[in-house]
Amino acid sequence: MIRTEGLTKVFRVGFWGRKVTALSYLNLQVNEKEIFGFLGPNGAGKTTTLKLLMGLIYPTSGRAWLLGRELTNAAVKKEIGFLPEAPYFYDYLTAHEFLRFYGGLFEIEKNLLKGRIERLLEMVGLSDNRHLPLGKFSKGMLQRIGIAQALINDPRLVILDEPMSGLDPIGRREIRDIILKLRSDGKTVFFSSHILSDAEMICDRVGILNRGKLINVGRLDEILEARLKYIEVIAEGVGAEVVSKIDKGVMTAGDRIIMRLGNEQQVNEVIELTSKMNGKVISIIPQKESLEDYFIKEVGTN
Repeated sequence: MIRTEGLTKVFRVGFWGRKVTALSYLNLQVNEKEIFGFLGPNGAGKTTTLKLLMGLIYPTSGRAWLLGRELTNAAVKKEIGFLPEAPYFYDYLTAHEFLRFYGGLFEIEKNLLKGRIERLLEMVGLSDNRHLPLGKFSKGMLQRIGIAQALINDPRLVILDEPMSGLDPIGRREIRDIILKLRSDGKTVFFSSHILSDAEMICDRVGILNRGKLINVGRLDEILEARLKYIEVIAEGVGAEVVSKIDKGVMTAGDRIIMRLGNEQQVNEVIELTSKMNGKVISIIPQKESLEDYFIKEVGTN
């Protein structure tokens, strides 16, 4: 659905035209019917990449294809939906009028457009607000109507720039649910984000960008390699004999002891001792490296 080869963008800034490389030799592939998270800190080059793909700016070098066609093929835009990071919406239009306006830009037949608007408003949870001016919408509502706008042409590929930025936890969950619904409907979703927890919940694959360079790409389980940080064991009714088995990582919470163990052998020893002392193991939870752990480690070394 998306393929780039050596995609590069160099800007000239300042009075003397100093060269700044925003994106450097990006080689990337996004497969059909997957959710792909394009991750990186602010200034990593994510928005520059999306603008290049949408034809809003032109590459300094390299090539890119959308749906198997080069970026210069304008016809491909009919099959793409796009939501920029900071879109401007006409405040005086209602949600229904807004979608009707964009449907008109795609020259969608009126009867077809009417049904599509109703379905989209229902999907993004704005049916009851169809006649409310956009100027009265919250940030989360604007993001949802923006996604509806990106879907008005029933695209095969949906590109979203920071769709969950600035939203509260409820708003982020709503956007995540919409993205998952798009995948279940057979669409491909490519979105940029610096909110790692959201990407970890919904992405099939991710690419990590830093300072304009792609430092890793793949499935989350492949990138994280299921690395075990420690095993958390919570027990109660145990004494010093159990605690003495742990070199470090022991905390108390009332009559409970929270232990961070390094391997399964230690866990088995603690369970055996706890049983002998008529204690009780409350929980055993393996703690693995998260996407955020990996991201901070990789970005911190580049």
